Amino acid sequence: MERARPLTLLLASVLAAGGLAALTPAAQAADAELARNGGFEAGLEGWTCTAGSGAVVSSPVHSGTKALQATPAGSDNARCSQTVTVKPNSTYTLSGWVRGSYVYLGAAGTGTTDVSTWTGSAPDWQKLSTGFTTGASTTSVTIYTHGWYGTPAYQADDLSLYGPGGDPVQLPAAPTGLAAGSPTSTSVPLTWTAVPGATSYKVYKGGAAVATVTGTSYTATGLAPATSHTFQISAVNSAGESAKSAAVTATTTSGGGGNPGLPAHALVGYLHASFANGSGYTRMADVPDSWDVINLAFGEPTSVTSGDIRFSLCPATECPNVESVTDFKAAIKAKQAAGKKVLISIGGQNGQVQLSTTAARDAFVSSVSKIIDEYGLDGLDIDFEGHSLSLQTGDTDFRSPTSPVIVNLIQAVKTLKAKYGSGFVLTMAPETFFVQLGYQYYGSGPWGGQDPRAGAYLPVIHALRDDLTLLHVQDYNSGSIMGLDNQYHSMGGADFHIAMTDMLLTGFPVAGNTDRFFPALRADQVAIGLPASTQAGNGHTTPAEVNKALNCLTRKTDCGTYRTHGTWPALRGLMTWSINWDRYNQWEFSRNFDTYFGNAAAWS
Repeated sequence: MERARPLTLLLASVLAAGGLAALTPAAQAADAELARNGGFEAGLEGWTCTAGSGAVVSSPVHSGTKALQATPAGSDNARCSQTVTVKPNSTYTLSGWVRGSYVYLGAAGTGTTDVSTWTGSAPDWQKLSTGFTTGASTTSVTIYTHGWYGTPAYQADDLSLYGPGGDPVQLPAAPTGLAAGSPTSTSVPLTWTAVPGATSYKVYKGGAAVATVTGTSYTATGLAPATSHTFQISAVNSAGESAKSAAVTATTTSGGGGNPGLPAHALVGYLHASFANGSGYTRMADVPDSWDVINLAFGEPTSVTSGDIRFSLCPATECPNVESVTDFKAAIKAKQAAGKKVLISIGGQNGQVQLSTTAARDAFVSSVSKIIDEYGLDGLDIDFEGHSLSLQTGDTDFRSPTSPVIVNLIQAVKTLKAKYGSGFVLTMAPETFFVQLGYQYYGSGPWGGQDPRAGAYLPVIHALRDDLTLLHVQDYNSGSIMGLDNQYHSMGGADFHIAMTDMLLTGFPVAGNTDRFFPALRADQVAIGLPASTQAGNGHTTPAEVNKALNCLTRKTDCGTYRTHGTWPALRGLMTWSINWDRYNQWEFSRNFDTYFGNAAAWS
């Protein structure tokens, strides 16, 4: 019998066979620097800052030649972040150098306890450090820095995340299964098969990227009727973008177009029909032929939440020259015989409407139908202001709203559209706070604390865009609004109207989130809203400045410092508050419109 070998010989043979790993714990990934471009020497590459709040500066810097500078504005805390690949059940150290007041550094999505640290005051560079352990299934975390609301700009430099690197991310494969659903006259729905490892998808139309989405479906909107469009999809993750999918082509239907019976360039005005103010009462029969769409102001609810809308002519005690109901109806028919559209406008400054229940929704449909039928009107204008529309906490995606006042309004309008058919005229007159402000803020925001009304019209416009005849945002009574150039624009001159209208015709990421892109409207769906005189509202714009705005948007001349993203000769026209105030101001607004668009004969 063979004798047993000595232990030393046994160990030697194990080592020779490379078997030591079987006798020791599994090797750990080496710790490494995981933050990309933490010194901002490559600009903002790898970093995303909310609402365009971040920039790279050459002074002050902690080291190197560049540093981050981010500026909180309004309800935005100037959060700059990046997502980093990590390993599960691993420990990491997060650090960075900051300057300014109330500057935060933190990590989210750790799978255990998210962490942050901050300084209340750092007049010179101060180091912040914290750490965390990832959860059992965590493969990525988001590191971030931000300031605080209403504080000056802060600086950050040399941000670091140190720990075991995650498994390398592989470039995703090109998507397959791209298919087009049933097109409408203005939209094409797309679906495709999910790609393993993809975190988002880019949608291409005619070879140009038009949207980024996280799901496997997208609806291209704002398309012209009876036109063909070619689409492709690519998959994206932190490793980059895949090749594009095979192309699919779809043709929109020939119906609709969204503008039943309107001229190529239309003038829209509000007629004070139910009240008087300093402008005086104007009878329907006395409205000049220049006005293509006449919105009767206003239908108002019996209570804020009833949904029961009522309309009646101004009482004779308030408006001594008011016509009879019979004469009013006859004048409406005469306007319609001349090709004009007459709508009931719901809301206004004093008419708060909150369709918070399905009962209110149904009452809205019933009562608005009665008004339309009684006066023989062509459709509906939605002029919800104040606190009529707001988004509940957690309602963060304009494409799939959950707030009852939003959902019920959309359903009510769709019901009215279905009842009255393709000839039904639908217009909207939101304030900039409810539309363009959505580029920076949407609802109460991902962390709460914002005004829940911010951008609240966006889900309504988006859901009804195929039914929408005209959107004429009120470019007046507005605070300064950030445009697509990430600069603030103020009322009163051509620049404001150019920037605000460019946003509607180009589209924009909502609250800075490129995965939630509000698609452009068609040019023939958009008119610019202005006050008719200095008495009509803040932000009056002189005829010369109005014409500059029209020149820029339709001809790309007189644009000033703002550069539009296109040229839109099919821009539908102008809206004003109001016909009454224009009459008070010797018809300056409508005369200028007619002169600009070659309709001066209307005044001969």
